[in-house]
Amino acid sequence: MSDVINAAVEALSAKLNGGFDGVAKFVITGEGAIMLDASGVRAGDEEADVTLTASTDTFRAILDGDLNPTMAFMSGKLSVDGSMGMAMKLGSALS
Repeated sequence: MSDVINAAVEALSAKLNGGFDGVAKFVITGEGAIMLDASGVRAGDEEADVTLTASTDTFRAILDGDLNPTMAFMSGKLSVDGSMGMAMKLGSALS
């Protein structure tokens, strides 16, 4: 597992403060994927209600609070596949 994925799992775990109501997957281009569900955050690549894909820089900016997830989506830096409602719920949890 890459250092980027390990750091992202730690950062998302701290931000979400536990689990997530649903199943979401973050794909960090060139690094791997992270799963978020009721049991918490972990590295993995499984089926999800929503899949969000972004570059390492975009993902880091979202986690650091430097980039709003909605703005990242609107500007094409973040792609969403699946439940838009779930993506919006996750976006507000990360803001």
